Amino acid sequence: MHKRDNGQPFHPKGEGNGYIITIKGKKIYIAGDTENIPEMKQFKGIDITFLPVNLPYTMTPEMAADAARAVRPKIFYPYHYGDTEISRLTELLKNDKDIEVRVRDMQ
Repeated sequence: MHKRDNGQPFHPKGEGNGYIITIKGKKIYIAGDTENIPEMKQFKGIDITFLPVNLPYTMTPEMAADAARAVRPKIFYPYHYGDTEISRLTELLKNDKDIEVRVRDMQ
């Protein structure tokens, strides 16, 4: 877990929560400001996931790839990536053919 300069975690448990919602039969996981937490491994049948990728506030590309592999969505949208080299994330997941990574330009 990443910590602030004062030793406090960036993502204390119970804050910045993520949510799984179902719309027209599709299960969508929208992570809040978080890291690749172990609880993600319990999620089943996720169709679409949105994961934040931007240190120090959320995940590194490596952490996001790990989280995507834990959740196993059909479609993965990274967001909140700012200046992060997002191509690193797509490279990490290129062999995971069952996860379609969709990167949108941040404007």
